[in-house]
Amino acid sequence: MAKEKKIYVCKECGQESPKWVGRCPACGNWNTFVEQVVRKEAASARTLPEGFEVHDGRPKPRMLSEIETKEEPRIDMRDAELNRVLGGGLVPGSLVLLGGEPGIGKSTLVLQTVMNLRHLRVLYVSGEESARQLKLRADRLKCLSPVSGESESDQDCMIVCETSLEQIFTHIKNTQPQLVVVDSIQTISTETVDSSPGSIVQVRECAAMLLKFAKTQNVPVLLIGHITKEGTLAGPKILEHIVDTVLQFEGDQHYMYRILRSIKNRFGSTSELGIYEMRADGLRQVSNPSELLLSENLEGLSGVAVSSAIEGVRPFLIETQALVSTAAYGTPQRSATGFDSRRLNMLLAVLEKRIGFKMAQKDVYLNIAGGLRVSDPAIDLSVIAAIISSNMDCGLEADVCMAGEVGLSGEIRPVSRIEQRIAEAEKLGFKRMLLPRSNMQGLDLQRYSIELVPVRKVEEAVRELFG
Repeated sequence: MAKEKKIYVCKECGQESPKWVGRCPACGNWNTFVEQVVRKEAASARTLPEGFEVHDGRPKPRMLSEIETKEEPRIDMRDAELNRVLGGGLVPGSLVLLGGEPGIGKSTLVLQTVMNLRHLRVLYVSGEESARQLKLRADRLKCLSPVSGESESDQDCMIVCETSLEQIFTHIKNTQPQLVVVDSIQTISTETVDSSPGSIVQVRECAAMLLKFAKTQNVPVLLIGHITKEGTLAGPKILEHIVDTVLQFEGDQHYMYRILRSIKNRFGSTSELGIYEMRADGLRQVSNPSELLLSENLEGLSGVAVSSAIEGVRPFLIETQALVSTAAYGTPQRSATGFDSRRLNMLLAVLEKRIGFKMAQKDVYLNIAGGLRVSDPAIDLSVIAAIISSNMDCGLEADVCMAGEVGLSGEIRPVSRIEQRIAEAEKLGFKRMLLPRSNMQGLDLQRYSIELVPVRKVEEAVRELFG
């Protein structure tokens, strides 16, 4: 029997220490070391069970010029939003980690995706739900209904409820899947480590063995992971370094929209994102989010301005809503939902200093409609327009949108991807758009039917909007 020993492992970076220390020498965080009981051979036990052949053998040093490259074949996930975030599809032999808050829809997204992969053998390993629960969810999502020209037998998705990594490899050996899904990595444990499932050592060892399986057998593995209350992925930080792609599934549970972001992607860009709408029968892809984020009738409403924002590389129009009222309790309130509150205070200071609007004794509430959180600085101009509109109780024209970053001196700074922003506003029927004067250089005005109004300062924008 192997001799057991106790070590201390950092929860943030995975650094090991024979004794407890207050500050991690690797990452510098305080009070992150926890005690773990491991066996001595655990560090060298990352070998696959018998029956898995290593195709490439031992690697040998080669010149960079001698290495042949070709376009990586990708697996079509039958989901345009997911394909976009992955960089064009799932790469064979890749290890993908999907994280998100509890109840946000991680398992729903993965289950409805793999059930739509016709003629692709999928092994779905569930460590949290029973097979009956998964069947009921699939029925609710209507994943088992065959598409035209196909029968229900064409679906080749197998379900197994298992938490032992060794038994999972046995099922993989018997079924020979083309895609493996593990829900979730925190529930899987291996016999080579004597600790509870979900511990730092267990997560690290299981992820390392699954990575070795994916690379040697050229089979993609999709892991579902939990996140902590701080919003980071549970487990050691080395888990994010091991995997090829890290996807973050986020959104407010009280709203219907979900955003899929790529935090790390070795096979594509990390600036892509996918937008979904949560419904009773599952997640629906949102190909044009602007139509859902805008109200049908903005005529006569004060405190509402439309901005052309870029999230990732996708342009869409959003509503910026503001409410300005007299402070009832002496101390003015500043509240922002979906927007940085510190940037809101900066914009209020610009309004008071450069334009003369006195906001010191007034409450200001700001909201980004739809439950989205936007960090694009190009919506600064719409934030100021909504605040002034609410303060004056005067509504903006319904066919006007804007894009521009506001500087501390009151200037309207240029923004990126201005052509995409203009095209999105024109596609949705807006007649006039305010944009920074610096962005007018190089624009072909004959291409657009929308009226472009260049502004250089906040005062010019206020005169254009309110006269």
